[in-house]
Amino acid sequence: MTEETRAAAPLTERQEARRRAILRASAELAGRGGFDAVQMREVAEAADVALGTLYRYFPSKIHLLVAVMQDQLDRLHTTLRKRPPSGERASERVAETLMRAFRALQREPHLAEAMVRALTFADRGASAEVEAVSRRTTAIIVDATGLDRPTADQLCAVRVVEHTWYSVLIAWLCGRASLDQVRADIETASLLVDR
Repeated sequence: MTEETRAAAPLTERQEARRRAILRASAELAGRGGFDAVQMREVAEAADVALGTLYRYFPSKIHLLVAVMQDQLDRLHTTLRKRPPSGERASERVAETLMRAFRALQREPHLAEAMVRALTFADRGASAEVEAVSRRTTAIIVDATGLDRPTADQLCAVRVVEHTWYSVLIAWLCGRASLDQVRADIETASLLVDR
């Protein structure tokens, strides 16, 4: 079941519960062993669903792990709305928000690696899922700015910040960036939203 199918036909309560169980099982497997630990048959067993059912919801491991990332971002967004960032300037709030997101991923590096790897490997077949992740990330950053109706220029700055965040996350996961470098890059990119 692709993102477009879900948009056309809302899930029943039972289907949504099944989908949540699949996402939970996938996140747990990825959290223990990263991308390679997520095998569709093991996900189906852990979620207590038939393998065919799993494939109806998620046609591939890439689709599945990108959906896990969207789910993680949804949870983060809910948390951030309950406890919004406190900086005076928009750039400070954006940097604080993205560092909170980074620290959450840092606590589960195997899960972070699996999700980012799936996002990086995703082809056009998973474009709806990738776009959903991007929309959620954009919404998180826009909320942090405090802007009700961002202009085209402001949305461009948000996209650059979003790209920088993913880039430094990849660099950190690959061992090419320290926590100080991650923070410096996020803070520098976040200055764009103050323009």
